[in-house]
Amino acid sequence: MLETKTDSAEVIVKEKKADSKKMTKLDQKSTNFIFYADADDVNMLDTKDDYDYINIEETSQKKQRMNGFSPEYNNIVDYIVKITRQIWKEKDIGLIYDTYSTSITVHKGLINSHGVNEVISGTLQTLHAFPDRKGLGWSVIWSGDDESGFFTSHRGRSVATNLGDSLYGPATGKKVMFRTSADCMILNNKIYEEWLVMDTYHLVQQLGLDPVEVAKKMAKSTQKLAPSIQFGFKETAETGLPPKIFIPSSDEFEIGEFMQLVFNRIWARRSFNFVREFYEENAVVHYVCNKDVIGINEIQGMFISLFASVPNAKVILERVTCNRRGSDSDWDVAVRWRLQGIHEGSGYFGAPSGKAIDIAGISHYKIRNEKISEEWLLFDGMEVLRQIHLPDEHELEQDGKAVSEDGNFTGVS
Repeated sequence: MLETKTDSAEVIVKEKKADSKKMTKLDQKSTNFIFYADADDVNMLDTKDDYDYINIEETSQKKQRMNGFSPEYNNIVDYIVKITRQIWKEKDIGLIYDTYSTSITVHKGLINSHGVNEVISGTLQTLHAFPDRKGLGWSVIWSGDDESGFFTSHRGRSVATNLGDSLYGPATGKKVMFRTSADCMILNNKIYEEWLVMDTYHLVQQLGLDPVEVAKKMAKSTQKLAPSIQFGFKETAETGLPPKIFIPSSDEFEIGEFMQLVFNRIWARRSFNFVREFYEENAVVHYVCNKDVIGINEIQGMFISLFASVPNAKVILERVTCNRRGSDSDWDVAVRWRLQGIHEGSGYFGAPSGKAIDIAGISHYKIRNEKISEEWLLFDGMEVLRQIHLPDEHELEQDGKAVSEDGNFTGVS
């Protein structure tokens, strides 16, 4: 099944374009999880280093209306790039108080943290463990305005040395690289909700640790903070009901409907033959663990391995954000998605456990000439392993140890 879900805190408002030439067909329709914006309205980050970005010539800086925001921010992409640089590279932790809501909720898989103090705590713990952490932003996909609120999906990469103890254990002295993606809801200069996805599986591997053993430790410390989810076979295709077929409104290319087709045909229905129709012949998918998957055959194999672990999982689209790049055939797109199902097959996550798992991910796409030319697909493998190794009641009775109380579980930010 392919389901959709609206951001709970967001007023569903379609961004209308003043220039009718830039409008897509769906701009006039009510679509509660697909949003549009034009890349020409801001200075897109693309693959520039943040230093190069913040030193763009003043005559080239594009201005958005930013009522409620500090005057140094020219537009919403400018806001994200500058605060990320100032907090992480310049170590201005106090800026978090000015740019994060007091009651912010941060979603990391099934683990939620609440309040600005936990953001401060997570940042300090990360910098203690990786004091030389340097982040490089690669893309910010956005939508919205200063009245209904802005949205950003920020993709980046961090490099660091593990010089301090962390959630994962004593300092190893090893250098690591890990990718991150973050979706943020922003109003009046403050982020009030964030979805954070990190490739912590790759991080743990680079630290020289066993991901399964680390996951077991995480599971024990979070069994009350983030217990296993409650759903079963009856909510998946196991009941014999096939996933519905999404039918576009016309034969013409429209980016919102194109993304629904991709997730319906390839993800929900597992018709991997559609990879050839939707991807360029030499398309590249930047997959978890810093692996580049190149070409139709490898991309098909990637999807087969992922879905083999959860063969009857349902697919949920939470948000699709589309940035027009000069024509209605060229777009940058961010998709936040979830896979929910039973870990009943051998695949990416090893031998089947029979546990219910929820895989939360964010994907960025570069779509050129109506086909996907490049994709960045990210989910947190350690969070999935944590769910797989959550002890059940029988295991708790055998263990006989006290269950840890709820608490902050920030890990790496």
